[in-house]
Amino acid sequence: MAKDVHVVERVEVPEGVTVSIDGMRVKVSGPKGEVERDFSHARGVLIRLEDNSVVVESFFAKARQRALVGAIAGHIRNMIKGVQGGFRYKLKIMYSHFPINVKVEGDKFIISNFLGEKGPRIARIMPGVKVQVKGSDIIVEGIDVEKVAQTAANIELATKVKDKDRRKFMDGIYIYEREVIA
Repeated sequence: MAKDVHVVERVEVPEGVTVSIDGMRVKVSGPKGEVERDFSHARGVLIRLEDNSVVVESFFAKARQRALVGAIAGHIRNMIKGVQGGFRYKLKIMYSHFPINVKVEGDKFIISNFLGEKGPRIARIMPGVKVQVKGSDIIVEGIDVEKVAQTAANIELATKVKDKDRRKFMDGIYIYEREVIA
């Protein structure tokens, strides 16, 4: 297996955003808030600040380290996008058999009357994520893309239909749009 002598990726830090690095812990602050992430699992990868950019690099990198350099740079780019504007996922409530009722209570998203079930189904809302219900649309917003996406996935998975023909029983809540808030 061939090794690359030096693998490097630079992430530019825009105006109004500050990045601080403590070992392998990266903290990004901006107008919308602050996101922190620990990359200590990435062996053989170095993260440092240079001028007005974050440098992610590895020396004598094998395939795993090459992949980690790109992945960590991508995570830092998403953190910067999040503190500048945030992320929004939109979900749609779909039903043809029983009307689905939804509500937000604290850190829980409660789905009742799904397929006529008596008990409610509950999806967890991750900390720092805001969920709004507007008619048949559900809007999930936040500055950490992973928490926003996980919350949307939790809601979608709570209404996953099992043991029925998916062509006929399309009832559920589905993600239909993902966007970066400018």
